[in-house]
Amino acid sequence: MESKPMLLIVDDERPTREGLRAALEDRYDVYLAEDAATAMELLERERFDVVLTDFRLPKEDGMQLIARAKSLSRPPVCLLMTAYGSEDLAVEAMKRGADDYLAKGRLQIDELELRIAKALRTQQLETENQNLHRQLDDRFGLEQIVGKSPAMAEVFEIVRQVAPTPATVLIQGESGTGKELIAKAVHQLSPRARQPLVTVHCAALPAALLESELFGHEKGAFTGAHERRIGRFEQANGGSLFLDEIGEIDASTQVKLLRVLGERTFERVGSGKTIAVDVRLIAATNRNLVELVKAGQFREDLYFRLRVVELWLPPLRERPGDVPLLALHFLKEIAAAYGKPVREFTPDALQALLSYSWPANVRELRNAVEGAVALARGDKITRRELPPAVRGLGGGLTTSGARAPVDAAPQTVREAEKQLIIRALQETKGNRTLAAKKIGVGRRTLYRKLHEYHLDGL
Repeated sequence: MESKPMLLIVDDERPTREGLRAALEDRYDVYLAEDAATAMELLERERFDVVLTDFRLPKEDGMQLIARAKSLSRPPVCLLMTAYGSEDLAVEAMKRGADDYLAKGRLQIDELELRIAKALRTQQLETENQNLHRQLDDRFGLEQIVGKSPAMAEVFEIVRQVAPTPATVLIQGESGTGKELIAKAVHQLSPRARQPLVTVHCAALPAALLESELFGHEKGAFTGAHERRIGRFEQANGGSLFLDEIGEIDASTQVKLLRVLGERTFERVGSGKTIAVDVRLIAATNRNLVELVKAGQFREDLYFRLRVVELWLPPLRERPGDVPLLALHFLKEIAAAYGKPVREFTPDALQALLSYSWPANVRELRNAVEGAVALARGDKITRRELPPAVRGLGGGLTTSGARAPVDAAPQTVREAEKQLIIRALQETKGNRTLAAKKIGVGRRTLYRKLHEYHLDGL
């Protein structure tokens, strides 16, 4: 049998308390208190779903009681009863945390039950929404896009701000920085999360097929069109469409895409029927669209339509402080999938990861960790299990942002961190703000580390 919600009635007049209990005990497990002190004792002992309190109480009023109740780790729904004509006071109470208020002089039991049920439902929806956002943050915002550097923190904040809106988003960054994962985060944190997220990798399709892929075609529209095909825009109706590598689309498709963004309508290939869609567009590219516009290879009007909100994903070499976090995250995930007892990196292996420039970014780091887990013989990954390029043996890609290895390999993780800080200070000529940004930590954290490692004089 399902348990009833727990309701605490607080009123210093016994007839009122008993009358409310008699009216509500069929739906609720009712407890009574005659003052705020007694009510708080009960609230600290039991988890109540609802508190219904009068404003006028001995010593401590109902507004103060609600403030204390809302400070609990799992606060109840709180409704304040006021004398008729005290609405201004009740509104003030709601500003301080009350979920609703009722005028006692005209209080009807049916209305009271409806107001309690409504407040409970509102709280339930808010809790579900918060839980969903936490789950989505874990799954899409943080788990696969691990990062605590200021640059990534800014990306996460922009995602959380823009996701609830219908704004078009343009994600730019080098290959392997996680653009598709960011696109998924934007969709999953939006009101469209229950609708489809449809992905098109534009570079994988020749120009002749891309238009049909996006907008669909009618039977007989061209050679090989043996039946009607629904395009990706229609498939994404009500949801989001992610166009990856949008810098690769041809001029003709750019024109049609511009129209869809402006009018939200299009025609299938071979059809004159106009179709309206409700689609949120997210695009990504590893190319410099501004340069493509200057070169006449990308329409300027389409570029501005796409960059309503612009997100830049920093390459991994610009956030070295995230390398250990990402490596450990991938290690746990891959070791579990492979059924291997690998738990950590040796200091020497960690130093190799920190010293490498990661020209292919997060994707390359994940592949390196996966290969190391496959080769690992014990519970630690050593330098010899890492790819030759990461070990400094050559054979890897190069990048203008590559970092020189640290001269001496540290013997502990703490030593690796200490050397990272020293190098950052040397490269920024002692500028602590730039050094903190370079290694991906806040200034306060850097000052704490400087003191911890006795580097205050640097």
